[in-house]
Amino acid sequence: MIRRTALLGLAAACVLTAAPALAANPHDGNWTAVVSKAPGSTIPEGFKLTINFKFGDNHLVYHSANTTNAAKPYISDHETTLDGKVAPFPNQERFNQVSVTQTDPDNLQILKMKDGDVIAGEFWTFSKDGKTAVRRGIGKNPDGKSHAYQEHFVHQ
Repeated sequence: MIRRTALLGLAAACVLTAAPALAANPHDGNWTAVVSKAPGSTIPEGFKLTINFKFGDNHLVYHSANTTNAAKPYISDHETTLDGKVAPFPNQERFNQVSVTQTDPDNLQILKMKDGDVIAGEFWTFSKDGKTAVRRGIGKNPDGKSHAYQEHFVHQ
């Protein structure tokens, strides 16, 4: 009887400690850009962008769809580690490499590069409640001029 109780207790402890590891990341899912009145916000009226994050253990699957121009959507997909290692960024004209660093559970740094040259550096800050996020960055236009941006997102 004591042995059975001890085994059941051990099994329960294993389940309880494994549950957080199996839980979905609170930042998984679709994030939709919203026009914001916040200082520094650069999203214009009519802008339509949804980004999907799927986090794993030192792993990120990223998919975005900018459908502002419905006739010509801009799709972006990459799969990376979260430790800053450079990975391929396929099917893009402006970028061919990406590096993602998760600096803490609620912050990401994403560098989009062309042959090692950083074209866009973006910094994501997710709210603690998992409902909103801000993406700040600096990007280089195709003409070589840089510009800063700040975009607000809501979790769908």
